[in-house]
Amino acid sequence: MKKLLLLAFLTLPCAAPAQSQTVNFTTEEYAPFNYRDGKVIKGATVEQVEKVMADIGVDYTMEMLPWARAYSLAQSQPMTCVFATAHNALRDPLFKWIEPLLVDRNILITRKGSGVVANDLEASKKYTVGTQREDYTEMVLRQKGFTKLDIATDFNATLRKLLGGRIDMMPISELYFEKLKADQPVEVVTMLSSQPMGIACHKDFPSDLQVRMQTALDKLITDGTQKEIFLKYGLHLGN
Repeated sequence: MKKLLLLAFLTLPCAAPAQSQTVNFTTEEYAPFNYRDGKVIKGATVEQVEKVMADIGVDYTMEMLPWARAYSLAQSQPMTCVFATAHNALRDPLFKWIEPLLVDRNILITRKGSGVVANDLEASKKYTVGTQREDYTEMVLRQKGFTKLDIATDFNATLRKLLGGRIDMMPISELYFEKLKADQPVEVVTMLSSQPMGIACHKDFPSDLQVRMQTALDKLITDGTQKEIFLKYGLHLGN
């Protein structure tokens, strides 16, 4: 009888430890934060995610997709997280959050010589503004009363429209603008918004794993590693 009980115990399914779980990350093409270099995904937020996961010893995958798809998967697929995601009141209950990967300000920019003149957001509303589908800037623009919106699939498509004169303005990270203006004829129009950017995970994401990831990210921030990563990519800011 004892042998039978032992055999039954050994054949019972065991709960998998958190370390055996795989976290599926999605992101978009938005250099220098997240971008492809050949087949490798790199960037200032990518490196932070990689270091967080290495620190806690949990397996993960990472896929680059159009933003709307990347964002949707984190809402519908368990164990999926999307980054870098702006954290605001409307999005707060939709995800479990690990943050900040950065605290960013968004500005409205135009191409040089466009003739766009606007000293504030109200004056900007008469122009056509481009952004990306399901990007938080689409929500911000609508909330602030912008109605002449051009919605593209991704950031690069919006930027091409701006440079080609098909739209008047677009929102962009102030950090990225500092790099972009060295290569493209663009200039600032006005400030749009400011927000923390983080990792947004499915609402049923394991809370213990969320805490471990947050602790690892906090460590990156306090020991100066996050700042070193920013500097590596030419991003001059502090948290």
